Amino acid sequence: MFSASIIIRAIRLFTSFLFGSTGEIITEKSGHLNLGTPGIMCIGGIGGCLGLSSYITWCGGVNNTNGFLAVLIAIIFTCVFSGIAGLLYSFLTVTLRANQNITGLTITTFGVGFANFLSHKFDKNYLPKVAKYFNNLFNLPADAPEGLQVFFSYGILVYLAIILAILVTLFFKKTRIGLHLRAVGESPQTADAQGISISRYRYLATIIGAAISGLGGLSFVMDFSTGMFDQAASIENLGWLAVALVIFSVWKPTVSIGGSFLFAYLYVLPSFISAATNNKELIKMAPYIATILVLILTSIFGERRVQPPQALGINYFREDR
Repeated sequence: MFSASIIIRAIRLFTSFLFGSTGEIITEKSGHLNLGTPGIMCIGGIGGCLGLSSYITWCGGVNNTNGFLAVLIAIIFTCVFSGIAGLLYSFLTVTLRANQNITGLTITTFGVGFANFLSHKFDKNYLPKVAKYFNNLFNLPADAPEGLQVFFSYGILVYLAIILAILVTLFFKKTRIGLHLRAVGESPQTADAQGISISRYRYLATIIGAAISGLGGLSFVMDFSTGMFDQAASIENLGWLAVALVIFSVWKPTVSIGGSFLFAYLYVLPSFISAATNNKELIKMAPYIATILVLILTSIFGERRVQPPQALGINYFREDR
């Protein structure tokens, strides 16, 4: 079942997966396993909504807002809120050397609660009225050919997510800093011996990765849900799939582009299937099953290029070098 309506709906959702997985890949390349990504996506989503609401209130109403400024302010607030969450994770795991798994899970729990708390502190009725700024960049007419609709029915965040994934791939492969970052994730002892600051690279990678992941939460609220923010649990569920997608895409952002669409397609497909069909729940499980299969296959074949960074999830103690 590949109708234009399903593909368009899937692409609107795939942005959340792609932002989340791209940000997590940057973080994990530095050796940090940030299981706080689902919570960070929640924090980023509510941060962008808060920024939008503040801007609309300052302008005196939706009719006085500028579409470009509305999107820009939402992106800035999202990146600041989620970046601060990434900074907190880095402080706990790099400076205080707390356990990465426990810290990440704690930030996810905090992020969901924080987003739900803030969602009651401002007027959310404005959000659906400005969602048009996020989901219709080219203003195609309703009777446009399906081929055009499939490629040009989206907002700036969809195209930004794809561009970022490509740029991050080039960054890892073609730049000196990218190579240093990969070295930090593979062998921090060797990188440290060469004069590379492990703490600086892990801090920056985690903060930037968190800021990018947070855009996935904003995309879900303003593009896929057209401005409706009900419960952060929906974003949290997508966040866990984004973490799984990192494994599915074998830590390659360009592979994550295709994987994100696959996950999004399987995620929205049940809503287009007849209620009488018995396979809806099985289809919902497909992304998780696919991730497990990829994890098994990469473990069996053991090729270095499809393995996670060797120092992933391990705190660096310089005195043990």
